Amino acid sequence: MFSTYHPEDVTILLKDITGLVKPLGTAERETLIQNGTHYSEMLPLEYKPSPAYMSTYYQALSLYSQITANAVAIVAEKIWSDKGSNVALVSLARAGTSIGVLIKRYLQAKYHTGVQHYTISIIRGKGIDKNAMKHILKTHRPNNIQFVDGWTGKGAIQNELKTAMQEFPGVSPGLAVLSDPANIAEKCGTHDDFLIASSCLNSVVSGLMSRTFCRADIIGTGDYHGVAFYSELIEEDLTYQFIEAVEKCFRFDLDWNTDHHARTSGMDEVQRICKAFDIDDINFVKPSIGEATRVLLRRLPWKILVHSLDDNEHLGHLYQLANEKGVDVTEYPLVNYRACGLIKKVADA
Repeated sequence: MFSTYHPEDVTILLKDITGLVKPLGTAERETLIQNGTHYSEMLPLEYKPSPAYMSTYYQALSLYSQITANAVAIVAEKIWSDKGSNVALVSLARAGTSIGVLIKRYLQAKYHTGVQHYTISIIRGKGIDKNAMKHILKTHRPNNIQFVDGWTGKGAIQNELKTAMQEFPGVSPGLAVLSDPANIAEKCGTHDDFLIASSCLNSVVSGLMSRTFCRADIIGTGDYHGVAFYSELIEEDLTYQFIEAVEKCFRFDLDWNTDHHARTSGMDEVQRICKAFDIDDINFVKPSIGEATRVLLRRLPWKILVHSLDDNEHLGHLYQLANEKGVDVTEYPLVNYRACGLIKKVADA
């Protein structure tokens, strides 16, 4: 296991590419991406959090562990009701992996049965790891597979799943997520755009794994997609601190069979933002707290939209990170989301 996840929590169907790819800085990666290089063919330098930013992370973990645990419980019950004990959880690396561990642990605690949990790669524009899918289907029936992720942004990964599953008959492309502000997931804990604390950081809450990687000179036709292991960060690893903080808040008596839908679709809101800011590529708009955080951590945003400039409870880490990176934060009447990142065109940088 080239990660700090426990083998009993997850089977990692990824190729170890540690040391084979030199990480690139944010500005260099952004220039390459906007000039046609696929983001999965590079690895970013890991952001080193400041003490002030880490303080906001710990505050978020304290504030949102119970809400996160409730969302885990609700989506886990929906999965159990639909799939039962034969379910195979397939989390999407890397943000989905810790969520898959939490769902697995909830089901074990309540129903006293182990369920299989795998984590695999899916990449926007390249699709799902077919070799990983074939491996899973050797053991599990197609209708027992449940894809898991952390949250929905505007639906790019959901669309990738729909396309990819045309090649795997009987496998539902439906996602199970904790937070579904885009209103597109098959199963969710809530449609509220709440802060999942693990979205605040990179590998140190994801088993010290990098983003997944797929480049033909390193990933052969018979290989799984790749991932690097940041063993040098072992003393900074917070993966199980996050998992156990949420797990301690599990409740097994929640009313999960209710659903309060978001008012509009996420894509409708994204298109309105594109029009308002004269953006001609929707890939430059990254809605949701999780996606806005990712933009600040590893892209070059020119503006962060927030529903309120006075929401430290939900957005304190975004205010801190934007301040450190010199990015403008603007109040905007968001509907489905609490925050949205707008990526800078390299020509404007």
